[in-house]
Amino acid sequence: MGALAQRLSFPIVLAVVAFAILWIWTDRITVRLENAAIVTGWSLFAIMIFLACFNVRKKLAAFNLGRARLWLAFHIAVGLLAIAVFLLHTGVLWPTGIYEQLMAALFWLVSATGIIGYVILNTYPKRLTDTGLEIVYETVPSELYEIREMVEAEIVACTEGSGESTLAEHYEETLDWYFRRPRFYLSHVLGGDQANAWIRSDCEAVRRYLGSEEETSLDKIVELAERKAAIDKHFACQDLMRKWLLVHLPFCVYLIVFSIWHVTLIHVYAQ
Repeated sequence: MGALAQRLSFPIVLAVVAFAILWIWTDRITVRLENAAIVTGWSLFAIMIFLACFNVRKKLAAFNLGRARLWLAFHIAVGLLAIAVFLLHTGVLWPTGIYEQLMAALFWLVSATGIIGYVILNTYPKRLTDTGLEIVYETVPSELYEIREMVEAEIVACTEGSGESTLAEHYEETLDWYFRRPRFYLSHVLGGDQANAWIRSDCEAVRRYLGSEEETSLDKIVELAERKAAIDKHFACQDLMRKWLLVHLPFCVYLIVFSIWHVTLIHVYAQ
């Protein structure tokens, strides 16, 4: 079990207890023939405000507002509670009516991107640690440029030393494409190893045509190519972690705005 999953145990228990209390409360309200949707609606709204506070806490990191890991654990547990309370409030997965469906679509988009975010946060850090490299996202272009320069310098030295151009021609035909920018983005995101498989296949295909000096240079190029594959993995995983927030947060804002409008309309027409 991962560290994040272990930290989730207590918040999940609290969320289950909170939902059980709310369920019993709404059941008693329904027995009295009163409107339980008011209670579940306000409970869901309060939950969403709490979830939104997680982003506020990150922006106020300089203040002592509690450990970020604890906030994250409660954010995930309360997010799951929100799904349960939403179903209790609506009674269905997908309501009727355009207005209600728009609200539901926003809610499920926030929930889906939140679940994806949990998977990313629980798996990607370990993947990046397994590469054996520590790469800052902003330095990826310079790292790749440096590797490409080293590869091209090796190609030039090999060509001049051996008098053969087979390796240089192969570089221009295939390897130049690989070293130009990050490759195999989707494979790295999904945890595949397509990059290293491509490197082995491409380089072994040309090895049989090389002399001993060119073969030595090819071994150095393969080593640099594998290092680039690790950097590409950092780029892909860190890039997705950044883009995930750029999708999740706007949907959260839209949902809260629509929820405020929804609560206002309900209470105006209830008068």
